[in-house]
Amino acid sequence: MKTGEKRYAMESKREQAMVGLFVLVAGAVLVATVFALSGAFGGNATTYRVYFAFAGGLEPGATVRYAGGPKVGRVEKLQLDPKDTSRIEITFSVKSGLPVKTDSHVKIMSLSPLGDNHLEIVPGSEKAALATTGMILLSDPYVDFNALTAKINDIAPQAQQLLKTLNDRASELQVTLARVNDLLNDSNRANLAGTLADTRGMISENRGSVKATVQNLSSAAQKLEPLLQDLRKTSAQANETLNHVDSLIGENRADIRQAVIELRQSLATVTDLTGRLDQTLDVNSDNIDELLENLRHVSQNLKEFTNTIKTRPYTLIRSTNPREHKPGEPQ
Repeated sequence: MKTGEKRYAMESKREQAMVGLFVLVAGAVLVATVFALSGAFGGNATTYRVYFAFAGGLEPGATVRYAGGPKVGRVEKLQLDPKDTSRIEITFSVKSGLPVKTDSHVKIMSLSPLGDNHLEIVPGSEKAALATTGMILLSDPYVDFNALTAKINDIAPQAQQLLKTLNDRASELQVTLARVNDLLNDSNRANLAGTLADTRGMISENRGSVKATVQNLSSAAQKLEPLLQDLRKTSAQANETLNHVDSLIGENRADIRQAVIELRQSLATVTDLTGRLDQTLDVNSDNIDELLENLRHVSQNLKEFTNTIKTRPYTLIRSTNPREHKPGEPQ
């Protein structure tokens, strides 16, 4: 009995040891798998840096995704930028061989409103070169959900005012539609239909006249075409003449300027002479009036003398008038 109990106890301890060893191996494999998935053993990983004014609650170990796809890395470190304490420097690593370009940019995103934030790498262009290890990548500003909610709350009064305005406009539109419906009642529609029918009738009746008018207009347009061509030629000739005049004036500009100056001097001289003549007339106006009166008397006397010579020419040789001859007397 004692021998069997000892053998059973030894087998029981052996089984316990095997179970313990299995648990240790499984735990080690599990820990290694977790570290491998988290990138802890990624000795060939590539690190980059990026700066954000607001980190969005990221912590070391946060996920890094590429183009919204699977996990490609993790956040390694967060710290204040020594050169600018208003921003956060984030160092993250990704698996080697990932096509991160020099124009790739990084942003903080979340797969759901209630999910944790992660870093998202947006692919760059095909022509851009690959980013080197430790390179600083471009970043997009992070829009916090709370900040977005605050902005929405800020614009809520304006949105309410806009909705109120839209409601007022909708009421006015309803009133306008009601008025339009009143205008388009059966009676007005009948009148409109009658007017359209009358218009069609008038068009049908005057179709021949309209056609003849159009033909006359076409004929007149054809007749006007030669006139327009002549007018264009005349305009071209006038332009050419003006160009010649401009060139002539340009060539003789100095002579023309000298002639204008001399003409101005002549006008000034004439003006001066006219002024002096006016002054002379003003000064001698009385003498001139007396002279004119004497001339008038002389003219009158000369006229009388001429008349006397015509009627009694004998006065030129006789000093007295002849005796009147009576009938029957000898001469």
